[in-house]
Amino acid sequence: MELGLKGKQVLITGASQGIGEGLALAFAAEGCELRLVARNVERLQAISQRLRADFGVTVQTLAIDMCAAQAIEQVAGFAKGIDVLVNNAGSIPGGNLWEVDEVRWREGWELKVFGYINLTRSVYADMRDRGTGVILNNIGNGGENFDFDYIAGTTGNAALMAFTRALGGKSLNDGIRVVGVNPGPVDTDRISNVLKARAEKMFNDASRFTDLLENYPLGRAATVAEIADLFVFLASSKSGYTSGTIFTVDAGLTSKRSIS
Repeated sequence: MELGLKGKQVLITGASQGIGEGLALAFAAEGCELRLVARNVERLQAISQRLRADFGVTVQTLAIDMCAAQAIEQVAGFAKGIDVLVNNAGSIPGGNLWEVDEVRWREGWELKVFGYINLTRSVYADMRDRGTGVILNNIGNGGENFDFDYIAGTTGNAALMAFTRALGGKSLNDGIRVVGVNPGPVDTDRISNVLKARAEKMFNDASRFTDLLENYPLGRAATVAEIADLFVFLASSKSGYTSGTIFTVDAGLTSKRSIS
């Protein structure tokens, strides 16, 4: 399917690994010009070299800690003129209310929750002036499946779902679409670490994390490509009537949990 994205300017935060790296690959494959943001300089350089070599696209990078003072302003300046913003940076710590203290809770929300909100505020204004743009938020199905043992993350994701729906409900008045994606478990280093921690807690044996994978539909997590390809479609004009909604990609886990 021709998505008409060739030459579009796409900024992706958290682009140095996991889903972010997969997003960069997927958009580059469509001929998009990329602006990649992450903390890890070496990984950004390696990814940008690969994308230029494999797809012949322009890649600009900004290595920055988005929680640092004035960082959002720097990223917003780097984002000037983009067609698509993909908010992807951030990892909120797992644990229950007593395991995640206020400091760790605030640190997690500073990047993923307030980072998304503050960068969107700046980028939206630039898109509104041009009358066009797409903002995609990578959130997570924890915002729908309220999890006692991921309380900071499940609460933060629910907040970002509300933010996406509230902003996207009227954003097309300004020519802008705002859409969220809620992946379930995805085959990345992060999910492996999360499952190992849970296996250690449940079985006193981190190596038994594969036992937890067996409980997922199809006995596996989603591939990164299965998530990234949806973002690419949502960014395209093929999805031009889509705004203010959330797409859940978790092989039915959310629906399954709603059935007694």
